[in-house]
Amino acid sequence: MPNPWRGEVCIVINGEEHCAKLTLGALAELEESLHEQSLMALVERFESNRFSSRDVLALLAAGLKGGGSPVTGDQLSHADIAGGPMAAARVAAELLARAFVVPE
Repeated sequence: MPNPWRGEVCIVINGEEHCAKLTLGALAELEESLHEQSLMALVERFESNRFSSRDVLALLAAGLKGGGSPVTGDQLSHADIAGGPMAAARVAAELLARAFVVPE
């Protein structure tokens, strides 16, 4: 069960549930891997629906790493994500939101 107060989001990959969260280290790696000037620029890309599938995969990989999952970025790119690309994008956006907003 994910803890929204810790920024956790669950995602089902290859039939197995994983808990993801964006730690500070994962956020720093994410900035670098996406060649983004700031995290706010990445947040703006998601808010304005200008994100790419590469953005979604990078966010999920960073979140899985931050959550301690053994799933690597390479494995993720070939994985079956429950709910498909739309669910993956929703989880990625939720990871970003939970990294910066306290749940209600």
